[in-house]
Amino acid sequence: MTNQNPNGDLLTTIENAVATLEFGHPASNSFPNELLNRLTNELNNLSTDPAVSVIILKSSGLGAFCAGASFDELKEVTNLEQAAKFFSGFANVLNAMRNCSKIIIGRIHGKAVGGGVGIAAACDYALATSASEIKLSELAIGIGPFVIEPAVTRKIGKIAMAEMTLEASEWKTATWANQKGLYAKVFETTAELDLEITVFAKKIASYNPEALTEMKKVLWEGTENWSTLLYERAGITGKLLLSDFSKNALNQFKK
Repeated sequence: MTNQNPNGDLLTTIENAVATLEFGHPASNSFPNELLNRLTNELNNLSTDPAVSVIILKSSGLGAFCAGASFDELKEVTNLEQAAKFFSGFANVLNAMRNCSKIIIGRIHGKAVGGGVGIAAACDYALATSASEIKLSELAIGIGPFVIEPAVTRKIGKIAMAEMTLEASEWKTATWANQKGLYAKVFETTAELDLEITVFAKKIASYNPEALTEMKKVLWEGTENWSTLLYERAGITGKLLLSDFSKNALNQFKK
């Protein structure tokens, strides 16, 4: 499946029970709301596809893995309904990843910011390169990483989450992310990363699909409240986005 439009691209290929789901956007693989919605729908489709045992989630290009929310779209938000709807897009993706019956392997080839960190954290198993630094810059623009916090905290713990959030202008290295549990392994090159992902996905795809589905349920036990929590957090974030502080910060940040 391919989609070509100004709001980004989405491509799914399926081979030998391995689905590779690739998203892309010219602005450092950031997410406008429409692309979030398309990613959610595709994850839901793959969840029920009997031809798929495992999903590789990746992004396009050689630069950033994901720059999070689209700044252009954030600046266009003028009311609480629009704001809550936008951040609910990230909630939808995280819940789709959580509820997906397939194991999701994350290919994190470059830097991740904000929502991109949340998506990496919601992968069941994430592999990265040494260039895959991470940052939660939300406080610097007057909001906070409220929607993605449960996903990130689930992987790295509350203390490391607090450290990242409060150090909003600082990058954390891929080694730090590996030590905290966000990345399972870190490789020096994308070639090494892709080789490992190919081998690992093939192994996963050879296992009993029913056992994988049951294991997925076990891995996500205790997150059932996300079906309401993440949308409550989207409302909080949306309200903050409309503040004068956030509007001014966004204009300065963009410059």
